[in-house]
Amino acid sequence: MSENEGVRLQKVLAQAGIASRRASEELIDQGRVQVDGVVVREQGRRIDPQTAVVHVDGVRVQIREDVVTIALNKPFGMLSTMEDDLGRPCVGDLVRNRAERLFHVGRLDAETEGLLLLTNDGELAHRLMHPSYNVKKTYLAEVPGPVEKGLGKKLKAGVELEDGPVKVDSFKLISAVPGKALVEVVLHEGRKHIVRRLLEHVGYPVQSLVRVAIGEVSLGNQRPGSMRVLNRQEVGGLYKIVGL
Repeated sequence: MSENEGVRLQKVLAQAGIASRRASEELIDQGRVQVDGVVVREQGRRIDPQTAVVHVDGVRVQIREDVVTIALNKPFGMLSTMEDDLGRPCVGDLVRNRAERLFHVGRLDAETEGLLLLTNDGELAHRLMHPSYNVKKTYLAEVPGPVEKGLGKKLKAGVELEDGPVKVDSFKLISAVPGKALVEVVLHEGRKHIVRRLLEHVGYPVQSLVRVAIGEVSLGNQRPGSMRVLNRQEVGGLYKIVGL
């Protein structure tokens, strides 16, 4: 860009929360900053934050101030839609007054609680939902107990559902009391009701289901119905797993 156009790279990095301007200049000197795939070492380089793609230490940095990604703990009974003609509670109700035009990344059925991402980053959303990127999702499911010892091995090997085979990335028994068990299921499938259908197929119908993580973004201790903006490490992690 010309001398008077754009924003100095070190200022962009500082505004994105990477480091102070002085520390950002050091990052540039050390060759740790890339702009549009090219290492930048010159100080004072100007870029357009609306179009430039910036990586620091190989991790993409979200530098556009108008782009945001939010973690929502979707409550039980809420629809994963931005509007509902019947007036039922939906995700759109929670973000209607925000300045950004957000949309949900994938869906959770009304009876499933937990982590749902909302964003106005179209390319990130597209890749997170596309099956070719194998984005892992982690669920906690309450099922009837006891859980047979070889169930995890069976699910990792794969089972055949009516719409094709499915297998989990990992399966873990978290806790058990008489007649009830809590299990963790990790898989990268995105088919409708896949966790419920999978567990019911092997004899463990789901009594309650919560999605607790997408990639390395975790629900943590968020209350149902609460939202938080992802920090730059979380956004960078999402970019990394989908190759952005």
